[in-house]
Amino acid sequence: MKLLSFHAADGVRLGVKTEAGVVDVREVAAGAGLEAPDSVEEVIAGGPSALEQVARVVAASESASSESEIRIAPPVTAPNKIVCVGANYLKHAQEAGLPIPEHPIYFAKYTNSLSAHGADVVLPNVTERGDYEVELVAVIGRPAHRVGVEDALDHVFGYATGNDLSARELQMRSSQWTYGKAIDGFAPLGPYVVTADEVPDPQQLDLKCWVNGELRQDSNTADMIFSVAELVSDLSQIMTLEPGDLIYTGTPEGVVLGMKEPTWLQVGDEVACDIQGLGRLVTYMVADKHGD
Repeated sequence: MKLLSFHAADGVRLGVKTEAGVVDVREVAAGAGLEAPDSVEEVIAGGPSALEQVARVVAASESASSESEIRIAPPVTAPNKIVCVGANYLKHAQEAGLPIPEHPIYFAKYTNSLSAHGADVVLPNVTERGDYEVELVAVIGRPAHRVGVEDALDHVFGYATGNDLSARELQMRSSQWTYGKAIDGFAPLGPYVVTADEVPDPQQLDLKCWVNGELRQDSNTADMIFSVAELVSDLSQIMTLEPGDLIYTGTPEGVVLGMKEPTWLQVGDEVACDIQGLGRLVTYMVADKHGD
């Protein structure tokens, strides 16, 4: 199932992407006299029974909206944690001149960085080296505390397309990357969270990124150094992963940082990220008008 969040007059609503379009779960449930969760977070927290309720609502729907008719929000709007992984693709580590990590490299982003499909994201005046990173994002579904690799994926609710936007000169000014990563809007996510049952193997997904229609990244999650299961297990050894937490699992080769002649992101650029079966995430880079 493809779940999404979208803006309505009364707040952010839960939607389901179907072949006919986007089903407004609240509207259809009210009309059909059905109970249903009201947000993606409620679906995640409610587990299989909540998904069954949503499925009944979708079955009762008689119409759907085009995505062009709604304003999409990040599918998960208020995660407790956003954990990102650096240098987690072999060829990306090589292109960036980084040693192959023996252990996962983690850094954090925060809810201020979340932005939606189709959103404008400000390219801050403090950077001249904006970069893109298409990433598979794992959405935690059940609490994970000290779980083994073999059981780790049982704690994943679903997956989404993400973009770990970066300001490289800010990122590299110290050994801690947060200042160049946790920028407002710099964690685009969506359009959907696709439930794990539709992703048989998260290590066999094609992922691509285009800038203004030019293909920059073209790889497969099989090139990950540490798999999704290994990341979930490893993180759960030192923190409890909670429902709705996001793990941005790293990016493949093709980023600007690895170019011999870098072409950094500019105001007006369109960045499109696509992961097999998860949807296309588009971001528009806009000017920083602070102080104008």
